[in-house]
Amino acid sequence: MAILEAPPPKRSGGRGGKVVRTIGELLITAGLVVLLFVVYELYVTDLFSAQKQASAAQSLDDDWAQGRELHPELIDGKAFAKLYIPSFGADYHFTIQEGTDAAALEVGPGHYKGTALPGEPGNFSVAGHRVGKGAPFNDLDLLQSCDAIVVETQTDFFVYRVMPHEDEIAGWADGKGKQPQCAHVGTLRTSAPDGGPYGKTVGREVVLPTQGDVVAPVPHQTADVLPAAQQVALLTLTTCHPQFSDKQRLVVHAVLTNQYPKTPGATYAQLLQAIGEG
Repeated sequence: MAILEAPPPKRSGGRGGKVVRTIGELLITAGLVVLLFVVYELYVTDLFSAQKQASAAQSLDDDWAQGRELHPELIDGKAFAKLYIPSFGADYHFTIQEGTDAAALEVGPGHYKGTALPGEPGNFSVAGHRVGKGAPFNDLDLLQSCDAIVVETQTDFFVYRVMPHEDEIAGWADGKGKQPQCAHVGTLRTSAPDGGPYGKTVGREVVLPTQGDVVAPVPHQTADVLPAAQQVALLTLTTCHPQFSDKQRLVVHAVLTNQYPKTPGATYAQLLQAIGEG
């Protein structure tokens, strides 16, 4: 009797299996590319920026040490001041470059061209990266009202303190405003129903990227709302929000509370003792 041979087993998948495997390989490759990009943005750009920051700091120190008067017109991309935030630790310090283009921000925080200079009436405004490229403003959301922000120039230390947050304004005078570090920090509100020119200015806010009026001389107001002589000396720091996204901007407003002319041998450490932060 002839024995029938069983038909060969069918191979599973066929063309459909090849498509699935191809898609899987493409997804794995795409995942690796994304992973490499994240590593590059988080770590490699930090290394590059650290080198550029060290070079900018050394160049600025050399200029100051030699008594070289800085150019009256700030030079794009060139450092002209230093930024310190005591609550971020003794090792937190960055030079501030003129301009907010990509090249300037790869070195460190950048000054919004056309805004006030340190200590001047108006709004000295500075942008910085939150992730990668040194991430100088990574922890900006941790700043609390009355926290100090120090700007050092060739001649002076300027101490700004973060303004009251929106939920602190109503009870400021009888609440946190009584604490020693808040002695010169007010809400800047007037008795007007809208709070006056600074009625929209708070210590921390999140805005859309199109809301460039946060760096106006008086935040959220037109340029003619107050004469320059009546404007308060403010510092505004801006960065992307939330982390790993540029959909919004995190904004911190601080008010000038003290100015200390630099005497020979004056150091930042000595300043911290003077303002009660050391």
